[in-house]
Amino acid sequence: MKNKKILVFILMASFILGLFGCNGKDTINLTVYSQLANYSGEMTGWFAQEVKERFNVKITIIQDLDGVYETRMESGNLGDIVVWGGDGEEYMNAVNAGFLFDWEEDGLLDEYGPYINENMSQALEKNRNLSGGTIYGFGHNVASSSENHSSFFYTWDIRWDLYDELGRPEVKTLDDYFNLLVQMKEIEPTDDIGNPTYAATLWPDWDGDMVMYVKAMATAYYGLDELGIGLYNPETGEYFGALDDNSPYLEMLSFFNRLYVADLLDPDSMTNTFDNMISKVINGGTFFSIFNYSGSIPFNTPENIEAGKMMLPLVPENARTLVYGENVLGGDRIWSIGAKTQYPELCMEIINWLSTPEGRMTSEYGPQGITWDYDDEGYTYFTELGRTMRDNQDTAFPKETGYNGTFRDGSFQINNTTWSLDAINPNSNGEEYHWDFWKSNQVAPRNQTETNWRELYDCLNPQDYMEKTNYRVAPGTSFSIGVRDAELKVKWAQVTKTIVDYSWRAMYAKTTGEYNMLVRQMRNNANDYGYAECRDWALEQAAIRHALEEAAKAD
Repeated sequence: MKNKKILVFILMASFILGLFGCNGKDTINLTVYSQLANYSGEMTGWFAQEVKERFNVKITIIQDLDGVYETRMESGNLGDIVVWGGDGEEYMNAVNAGFLFDWEEDGLLDEYGPYINENMSQALEKNRNLSGGTIYGFGHNVASSSENHSSFFYTWDIRWDLYDELGRPEVKTLDDYFNLLVQMKEIEPTDDIGNPTYAATLWPDWDGDMVMYVKAMATAYYGLDELGIGLYNPETGEYFGALDDNSPYLEMLSFFNRLYVADLLDPDSMTNTFDNMISKVINGGTFFSIFNYSGSIPFNTPENIEAGKMMLPLVPENARTLVYGENVLGGDRIWSIGAKTQYPELCMEIINWLSTPEGRMTSEYGPQGITWDYDDEGYTYFTELGRTMRDNQDTAFPKETGYNGTFRDGSFQINNTTWSLDAINPNSNGEEYHWDFWKSNQVAPRNQTETNWRELYDCLNPQDYMEKTNYRVAPGTSFSIGVRDAELKVKWAQVTKTIVDYSWRAMYAKTTGEYNMLVRQMRNNANDYGYAECRDWALEQAAIRHALEEAAKAD
């Protein structure tokens, strides 16, 4: 009898503990190694609260700083969720080493990634083909259709209120743009907090095989896309090595050196973080940005708009800006899961949620019902708080919302996308994820500057303006950069380090003679390290890409 009582007690205790365990489950800590992140550490704020509430998870982000990739590869443990900045050599090394989780193992994708499995089949098959027959993930910016191009982000944003004040001088060439920036400095030499103004402020965080901002100017002006150690024309297949005699890269490097010599380039550019750069833009420290995300988006705050200031596009007449074709196969920035995670199902559930309309909207704009929602007809709109936060990401969540901190502090720091913003949101009334195109955002001009800009160009918004410019589309294909052999890998590392290091030094040259000397040294050193072999390999990659693009155009 006594033994039976003990048994009953044990069973009751187990039942109670089981109930307690279900209701008081320990929070799981997941590590996300993201090669795209500008942030390291535990995520905090509104998005972290969303993930905690939905999945009982805390996320710690590992940023891809110098040596991090090598260290994690040596350990064999890349992280729980792994986000790749490209689908080239580093990704393929991880695949070949067995460091990524097979998404079809034990029905993982079917059971825990149903939305991805049903709606992103072509992106999954692209990854299977890339990865030797196994699905390890999918690429970013998946499109719902390949018929259109994506939205523009090379938008040539400029302080249009100052341009207006200067009488709107003609801007056809880069020289015209340079002269305009000189005039802007003359009429506004300091920013809102008394610091010197500059035409542009750069940041080195996103440098790869070349200095990112330099190659981006060539992309925006000539419509050439980065490929290896040079730039590629998607229309003709022509390839321009970074250090060739006719190099658009060197042309743009010279342009930034001219800005520096004229005191128009922020001297802190080489040491700026992304966040430092954004702060300077918001305070009116710059007149120009090649990108909207480092120009009009941060600058056009309610305070600046109320003061009559705005950054808006002004594309030189001779420019041929590049825009990317929508790609149902997805891009090259891959979502994957580390092979050593203890929680593959949970990782898949999180990536799957980020791929649903609710997850995509939440990661971009904040919590539904708090910052955005759908009206009775299914059209998307910002709430009053959401619109304020869109204009000024440093706005704090009111206490009654249940969320902490500012929008910026709590934003989605993993910094990759699932669906393209230009894909159709199936939960809406046929609208895209991109807020510029929502019916609710086709509003009246917000100040006289915007009124003048709209009237001059007969446009409603920057995307409308860019559609009227002479742009070039890079078609979406299954192209992925190839893997270099061991010998070329060594040469490539030395050549690209030389290009990046000497580019920054040349950009800061004080005289034409010093600039020419540094470019000459860059070429000599790169040639000694094997620039010719690297360029030949990149040229082969360009030919592969061009064949795929021609096939896509024929379809």
